Amino acid sequence: MARSREIFTFGFRGFPGIQGGIENHVSELAPRLVAGGHRVTACFRAPYISDTRLSEWRGVRLLRLWTLKHSHLETIVHSFLCAAVACVRRPALVHIHGIGPALVTPIVRLFGIPVVVTHHGADYEREKWGRMARWVLRSGEALGMRFASRRIVLNQSTESQVRTRYGKECAVIPNGVRVPELPRRSDRVEKLALDPGRYILLVGRLVPEKRQLDAVRAFAASRPAGWKLVIVGQIDHASRYADRLTKEAETTENVVMAGLRAGEDLNQLYAHAGLFVLPSSHEGLPIALLEALSYGIPTLVSDIPANRELITDPARIFAVGDVDALATRFSALEAQERAPFDRETSRRDCARRFDWDAIARRTAAVYAEAVREPARWSRKPRRAGREA
Repeated sequence: MARSREIFTFGFRGFPGIQGGIENHVSELAPRLVAGGHRVTACFRAPYISDTRLSEWRGVRLLRLWTLKHSHLETIVHSFLCAAVACVRRPALVHIHGIGPALVTPIVRLFGIPVVVTHHGADYEREKWGRMARWVLRSGEALGMRFASRRIVLNQSTESQVRTRYGKECAVIPNGVRVPELPRRSDRVEKLALDPGRYILLVGRLVPEKRQLDAVRAFAASRPAGWKLVIVGQIDHASRYADRLTKEAETTENVVMAGLRAGEDLNQLYAHAGLFVLPSSHEGLPIALLEALSYGIPTLVSDIPANRELITDPARIFAVGDVDALATRFSALEAQERAPFDRETSRRDCARRFDWDAIARRTAAVYAEAVREPARWSRKPRRAGREA
């Protein structure tokens, strides 16, 4: 069967309007690849897409495939279905996002189809996974990194890990961000009973590795006068962590659970925040932090490698899980209000370093390398230390 010129991509729930770092990444990247002349088909997970008539978005062809809506099974079931469809459709290239979906990389390669895998982070380090799920994710990383035609990572620390562990070279291409026009209005913020410049913002899925509970407990301990803590995000799957977070937030004064926000709501929440905090224990290259920097907001982050690649000032970094240290930083907010902060420098730096158009061009260059590679696949992976 002749191969089409299609780029087939999967490893995410869907877009637009679906929370998640990979979802955001692909929703920005795929339309730019289309604008660059690629035919891109994005494979969605049917339970997350209510509009069954939606077949195209910003030039990206959309394919809905069934999967279980289950925290442990939906990704792997969907990935195998996507691999099966790809092997029938014979696209020019398959782009897999995430190490869990990368488990199917050898299957696609067996059909002579080039595969690019983007390693969005060591998901087996996420606190929510048990032993079996961690083993599956580690296996996905190993198979994806060993058998992909080309590999993309988001940061230097992951590149070093992959090179050391698997002897494979990677292209380091970060997440991007659109530097927004700052809104003049604040009505959406005021509707949540917030004072512009007097609230701490935390944006992310309500999952253990985001450690929103640390922020709630630090805020309860510090009680900065006149400030509120706003948590933006929703629950993907019911969990004890989400239940505990909701309960503690409800019983802590001046904590606002804002739910999932997008568009003008999120625009204003970022623009008028006095501080952005990211206490995560695991990130790839956090888009929420990039967005905060694109608005020029003062930031406070945990000391994981992904955060430290973006924030280098020790005064803006605290040890992951150290609630007391975070509470101390919150207590100093009144002094921070009086300290000058150059928001425009942060915004210009984001525009220079994390431009989505440049990221799309670099990704397309990786595609070109993968497609030019002869269609060979060896059942025996090369030993670590040798080049791909």
